[in-house]
Amino acid sequence: MNFLELLRERSAPFFWFGLLFLVLAIACLVATRVSDQQVLGINAYFKPFKFLVSSWLFAWTMGWYCGYLQAPTAVTVYTWFAIGVLCFQDFYILTQAARGLRSHFYVETPFYSGMFSLMALASVSLAFATLWVAGLFFSNKVVPLPAYYLWSIRFALIIFALFALQGLMMGARGGHLVGAPDDSPGIRILNWSRRVGDLRIAHFLGMHALQLLPLVAWYAIRNVKGVVVFALLYLVVCVLLTLQALQGRPFLRL
Repeated sequence: MNFLELLRERSAPFFWFGLLFLVLAIACLVATRVSDQQVLGINAYFKPFKFLVSSWLFAWTMGWYCGYLQAPTAVTVYTWFAIGVLCFQDFYILTQAARGLRSHFYVETPFYSGMFSLMALASVSLAFATLWVAGLFFSNKVVPLPAYYLWSIRFALIIFALFALQGLMMGARGGHLVGAPDDSPGIRILNWSRRVGDLRIAHFLGMHALQLLPLVAWYAIRNVKGVVVFALLYLVVCVLLTLQALQGRPFLRL
């Protein structure tokens, strides 16, 4: 049985919704080539493209991990809650892009202010729900796994949740950048700032620990001590990148 067949068997909802996010991401990438719609000086469809790719990776990753849990009710509740959050977030971002409007930090009317607050609430709720799943991986509800791989999943879930919550810092500041407005130029596609501090870098790296840590553990490290050291170093790097951004310094001056 290949990866996709096994993933679909483990979690059909995460599989199919992840596939939907991937198809929509490809459509947004095409739209960046055929549409001249812009938001903050860049093509409007780059933002939904990034979020849809992230949602696709999240859905398939969590579908894979949840297959290790022997807690069917908890997994079902988490799965549909996560899918609901991702659909709400991504379709709002896509709709706003199609209209040439911002989705995040756009609070010009009570409606848009309320939608931004709902997105923040949904993201925070998903982060805490994922911490709950992390707790299940510390219980006896997990199928037998190599210890180093189990610890990599635990660290991955915790670091993901911590840096998902880091989004609250951006929300409190009213933007991603420290030292310049959010319409300042950045590197292509990711749009990370080349001139000032950018809180999205640590946010991105921390959240994608979800995929990276278990992959490195499985294919490269393969021992508990090495996984713990790697995960802690990864966490320290993400924290330092956050502190660097808060000082208004760019990650790299490209």
